[in-house]
Order: sequence, then C-alpha cells, then structure tokens
Amino acid sequence: MSQQPTPRSTNRGDRLRRAQSVCGGGKICPPDRATALLEAVIEAFDRVAVEGDNQKQADFLSAALAKADPARLHDLHMVQSVLALPDHLAVFERGIASRLDFAFAGPQSRKLAELVATGSLKIGAIHTYLELYGRMLPRRQPLHGSEHRRHACHHGGDCLPWRDRGGAGQ
Repeated sequence: MSQQPTPRSTNRGDRLRRAQSVCGGGKICPPDRATALLEAVIEAFDRVAVEGDNQKQADFLSAALAKADPARLHDLHMVQSVLALPDHLAVFERGIASRLDFAFAGPQSRKLAELVATGSLKIGAIHTYLELYGRMLPRRQPLHGSEHRRHACHHGGDCLPWRDRGGAGQ
C-alpha cells in the first residue's frame, strides 16, 4: 500500500489521548486491547521498534501488531534486532509494514528473502547489534564553550558535556 504519507501526529499528547480512549483512564491496558492500542498510537509511515522488558513482552507486542488492520496501519518502518518469530514478518505479509532495519534474521532468513524477492519488504539497513541500538537511542554530541550545564557520563566514568542531536535515523 504505497500511498503518500499523510500529516502525522508528532504530538505526544494526541497519542496519549488516543491510548486513553482505547484503554480507559488508567495506565494499564488489558491484554485483549493490545492491538487496538497499537492501532491508536501508531500511525501509517511511523518508524516502529517492537521491544519489551523481556522477550515474552516483545513477542506479545509483535503478535498484537501482526493482527492490526492494514487499512489503519500501513507502510511502517520496522526497526528490529532479531527476526525470530513468524509474527516479525507477518506485518510485511499483511501490508502493515514495508521497510525493515535489522541485525539478524536467524530462523526467518528464508522467509525474509522471499518477501524481499516479491517486493513485500524493502531492507533499509542491516546493522550490527551495537549500531542498531545506537541508532535507536537519541544521538548526543559534545558541547563546546559556555554550554557545559548538562553532563553525561561515559562507560569509564568520565563525565563530559553533551547536547541532544535528534533521534534514530536522523
């Protein structure tokens, strides 16, 4: 479904209001509403990373996204470390997603090749794990001059000033 991108809501408040309309006023959404929640907060042409605190959560979210209505969600740009489950590629088969950045295909490599050959999936980039996760986090750049108010500590404990430079893929 390669349509022209429509104006997207980058307003976090709009997305949160839509989430509340699906899940009620609380912060916890019932598991049976997961697909409806994803349809409410994700918009066509969004970049989406399906991750969780553990693999069970990521698998649950992948399955919920694979059940989404392709008329509502389409042309998503998926960013995923490992393509381990059929649901990870079902979003491409169903027309929900069209582009993929990833690090490892593993057991789904044959299906991935088939989807690329049929044009159902476009590979954006193949990264190492470190590159992929590095691109998912906001980029930071060292500060110079009088902008030394904010500091970020490196792995070795050295603290240097940093400034935000945009998010993944920018």
